[in-house]
Amino acid sequence: MGAQNFTMIGLVIGFVLDQIFGDPVKLPHPIVGFGKLISLGEKRMNKGRGLLLKGAVLTFVLVSAVFVVTKLIYSGIALYNPILIVLFTAILVFYCLSARTLRKEVRAVFDALEQSVESGRKQLSRIVGRDTATLEPQQIRTAALETLAENLSDGVIAPLFWFVMLGLPGMFAYKMINTLDSMIGYKNDRYLLFGRAAARLDDVANYLPARITALIMLLVSNRLSEIDFVFANGKKHASPNSGYPEAALAGILDCRFGGPNSYFGKIVDKPYIGSTDRELTYSDVKKALPINQKCEILMLLCVLIPYITNI
Repeated sequence: MGAQNFTMIGLVIGFVLDQIFGDPVKLPHPIVGFGKLISLGEKRMNKGRGLLLKGAVLTFVLVSAVFVVTKLIYSGIALYNPILIVLFTAILVFYCLSARTLRKEVRAVFDALEQSVESGRKQLSRIVGRDTATLEPQQIRTAALETLAENLSDGVIAPLFWFVMLGLPGMFAYKMINTLDSMIGYKNDRYLLFGRAAARLDDVANYLPARITALIMLLVSNRLSEIDFVFANGKKHASPNSGYPEAALAGILDCRFGGPNSYFGKIVDKPYIGSTDRELTYSDVKKALPINQKCEILMLLCVLIPYITNI
């Protein structure tokens, strides 16, 4: 059995582990390590002149380092004992995917909101970047469902896409790109120049996965007739990618996302995605969560089919 066979077995094991356990709370997480490296680099380099270049250098060095180191370790394991590739791949895939945790956190927002508005705001603050202190119940539910759709792409579909494109090193490097964007890819005074390269690279890395995510969402929901709606509304979003999965979920739920929100104390008036301005309820998250899980499984099967047909 070759290294590719062991890699695919590890992929399936890692995927299943994520579905069962989600992100490990008490175990060391490499993404936390990514965050520390980014924070260290940002503190040392995000000052003085040439911020655009400095940010680009930090982004290039960190993403390249993750790819090369992962590739070297993988190649070394393949030479030493190919069977260990299963373990190495399973661990990295487990850490790279966030399917169960995403679904759990979004459901927790709706559960908390059933207790009180303040509980809903507090729970939502764990998974979104917007200010939550003054959000009303409709805004809380909207934000949670937007996050569910957007992070289906970032947290599951995109990592699996880059696994197909560039193997395990590509998947791990993508997580560094995504972490860079989440930490320094903001358009505020501190990161406007320094984080621009990270933000642009994240846009490129998610361009195809975001659109694939939207199509898969429509497919598993038997709503391919909404494809024109998705591509008409998806491009309204300020992000070149986030709007497409959000538009898919808005079409499936027949609701409306977007609208004004506060980020870092400043109001950002997001275009509306969808046209049905109705009150979101708990039944909407109950409908949306299984869609996410079906998408995750279908994407895994799409990754495995070419391999299985060549056995």
